[in-house]
Amino acid sequence: MSQLLPLPSQPEGVSWPTREWPRAELDARVDRAALEKLLDHAFSQPEPDDLERTHAVVVAQHGAIVAERYAHDAGPDDTCASWSMAKSITNALIGILVREGRLDILQPVPVKEWPDDDPRRTITIDQLLRMVDGLRFREAEHLGDGSVRYYPPDESDVIPMLFGEGERDVAGFASTLPKVAEPEARWNYNSGASNLLARLVAETVGGGEEGMRAFMHRELFEPLGMRTPKPRFDEAGNFVGSSHCYCSARDFARFGLLYLRDGVWDNRRILPEGWVDYSRTPTPQSEGLYGAHFWVIPGSLGLFSCQGAFGQRILLSPKLDLVVVRVGNTAAEKVSAVVRQCKQLVDVFRPTA
Repeated sequence: MSQLLPLPSQPEGVSWPTREWPRAELDARVDRAALEKLLDHAFSQPEPDDLERTHAVVVAQHGAIVAERYAHDAGPDDTCASWSMAKSITNALIGILVREGRLDILQPVPVKEWPDDDPRRTITIDQLLRMVDGLRFREAEHLGDGSVRYYPPDESDVIPMLFGEGERDVAGFASTLPKVAEPEARWNYNSGASNLLARLVAETVGGGEEGMRAFMHRELFEPLGMRTPKPRFDEAGNFVGSSHCYCSARDFARFGLLYLRDGVWDNRRILPEGWVDYSRTPTPQSEGLYGAHFWVIPGSLGLFSCQGAFGQRILLSPKLDLVVVRVGNTAAEKVSAVVRQCKQLVDVFRPTA
């Protein structure tokens, strides 16, 4: 297991952003001119060819917002699609039930469509979270520059699950995925796994869609002061935990801060002790780039992140005590430009003296 940088605590004298985000001046060592240049480019009109639409950027350091910018037709209360950043929200919901002793990630996932003698019955919650489940799921190839190449529609599993034959029951669709490898034999990005996990949360909580909504708000959103989340459910009552939870950029930043603070919020433990370290520990089969429904970015800053299609990002740096949120709408073939800009935004905050 790679060495994990320690997670910072909320600084004394800085209030938790449960009601309002505290604001602070930039550290004197931050290159303000470079930061402004990056933001000016992202929000220029007409929209830049490389980044296309940037809806919002929020940067929080030491628990306070130090930079924030919105598109000309947007504002702090506007919500934006999470896409696969919803997977990290699903991670949190599993973690809460682990803290309550209601789930054990080393136990097999009880998928009701799989008969007792089905070889998929051995797949564990942990293996679904780390995407080493051995199930077939054809979604995307993740390229070295941070962009993705999606399977064409006639070969894809994610498109029919979200927008075709499976959209009425995404977990039911995911349950049809065949086993093509032994668990732990390979890493394969699997949005179907996230929807099976989201349904497991709902089944554990009980009460159908309304029970799941109440659980999400009571145990996660409300304690953090997240007032804008709009999780989407399918016709079968499943939270689409792979892809669909609209939030404001400030609320995405609150979610990120929870993980930067080791799952503790204002002296209340939301996630079990050790859960964030588990989530950000690289899965070896992923070549060190993926933990448990969180991405891992190699380097000295200890970066880990939530990532979604079209350039959605929550980047977390324990070393810099930094949260960077970028939400927008950038074509898949151009997402490498978002990756570069997010790296540059983080680099601005590296001390130079």
